[in-house]
Amino acid sequence: MTNTDTHVRVKDLRKTYQTRREDIEAIRDVQMEVGQGEFISILGPSGCGKSTLLMIIGGLLPLTSGSVEIGNETVSGPRRDTGVVFQAPVLMPWRTILKNVLFPIESLGLPPNNYERHALELLEMTGLGGFGDNYPSELSGGMQQRVAICRALIHNPNLLLMDEPFSALDAMTRDTMNQELLRIWEEFKKTVLFVTHSIREAVFLSDRIFVMSPRPAVISEIVTIDLPRPRDLSIEETPEFNHYVAHLRAAIEH
Repeated sequence: MTNTDTHVRVKDLRKTYQTRREDIEAIRDVQMEVGQGEFISILGPSGCGKSTLLMIIGGLLPLTSGSVEIGNETVSGPRRDTGVVFQAPVLMPWRTILKNVLFPIESLGLPPNNYERHALELLEMTGLGGFGDNYPSELSGGMQQRVAICRALIHNPNLLLMDEPFSALDAMTRDTMNQELLRIWEEFKKTVLFVTHSIREAVFLSDRIFVMSPRPAVISEIVTIDLPRPRDLSIEETPEFNHYVAHLRAAIEH
């Protein structure tokens, strides 16, 4: 991967949390290079620092040492060219779906009216056309998470960070959302960093998977997923898919 192809670069990253009794080292010496337009999953045992790593890349948490670069610029705080989707949709219940999607535009001090058409197009593309005037309480969990994805895309970021966005959904809805996410990714060709506990989800979605060790976390292995695209759920029945699943399970357990 050449420098011009690299979208995200993490060098010698270390994160330590201070408690009353001691310093806890969450991440140690993490190195990452992510190419423009890649779909990367970050996989590892619970509590290993996956979400911490993602939030540092997004400029939402300070690092202890090392550096993060996006497009050859050092990350020192939240960036306009980065969108974030959290575990919960975090929608504002008093705002309509359309106004929830437009909230980042208002936060950036941009005129919402100029982006309303784009917001409606995103809702239509994610199967939420006609729901713009509804409120979050009137939507299912899966529909609310689609709203959160629309909100993250409204200002056209180049990088999309996703922190276990489908973990609270039932298995069938999660499968549907994974297919929907791939369709959106193929449409917009964003660079995606996706944190998950699910090995099968990571294999289904990813170009490459970064496996993190238990705390203090390092990148213990990088696995390239050489499966054809576009993908549908039938690929999960193939020997090749299940070979990757078995290999990653062994890597995490080791």
